[in-house]
Amino acid sequence: MLKHITVLGASAFALITATTAVAQDADTVVATVGDVEITLGEMIIARSQLPQQYQQFPPEILFNGLLDQLIQQQLLSNDLEDAPKRLELSILNERRNLMAAEVINEISEQVLTEEALLAAYEARYADAEPVLEWNASHLLVDTEEEAIAAKQRVEGGEVFADVAREVSTGPSGPSGGELGWFGTGRMVPAFESAAAALEVGEVSDPVQTQFGWHVIILNDTRELPPVTFEQAQGELANEIREAAIQARLAELEAQYDVVKPEAGAFDPNLLTNFDLLD
Repeated sequence: MLKHITVLGASAFALITATTAVAQDADTVVATVGDVEITLGEMIIARSQLPQQYQQFPPEILFNGLLDQLIQQQLLSNDLEDAPKRLELSILNERRNLMAAEVINEISEQVLTEEALLAAYEARYADAEPVLEWNASHLLVDTEEEAIAAKQRVEGGEVFADVAREVSTGPSGPSGGELGWFGTGRMVPAFESAAAALEVGEVSDPVQTQFGWHVIILNDTRELPPVTFEQAQGELANEIREAAIQARLAELEAQYDVVKPEAGAFDPNLLTNFDLLD
């Protein structure tokens, strides 16, 4: 059967390529299986849904492969006498999903204009200042006494990283306490405040957080320029799109009488009961 279908796919492709002068649209019939027609539009959609690794195949290979696939699917579907309930429900869900996605695409096209994105960027970043980041190392111990002793060793000439490797109980201890670069909000407030108050090369007094007692050394600081439009565009687009979708949903919910079940009306475990679909 597979060999026969492959020949049919190649023949159909040869027929179409030989008649390219004839107008073709989504309703153009490419092949038939019994009295069921397979159209060019169906093939276009099938190609658009292929995984990325198949998208780069030569058109003639994709054409023949997709045609074979659709023919085989139609042959197998013809062999199904009674569609199970789960299939009907799957089709309903897929139809709902596709139609909702189409509306979301329409909303996106309406609101994601260059003007809207630029306005959102200006509103958020026009007055933005450069962002300060710190590069620090720390050591973490259980008591204030241990932290004081560790600081005294550093002030006595020992290398901070060596002391951290020896005494620190934190995950960064084996790497000498290095934390890399971090900005506002990345560390717990007490730690961030202590690090921000240091000069480069300065070692802090013991700092207590919920993790224990820290001693911090500031390795360096830097200023990052404000976020550019190109960097912010994706995030802003998502926010604009989501706000527009929520606004449309609010309008639609006001138009329809949406009724939900009362709390406890259904057992959530029913969602895994496939026996209900028999």
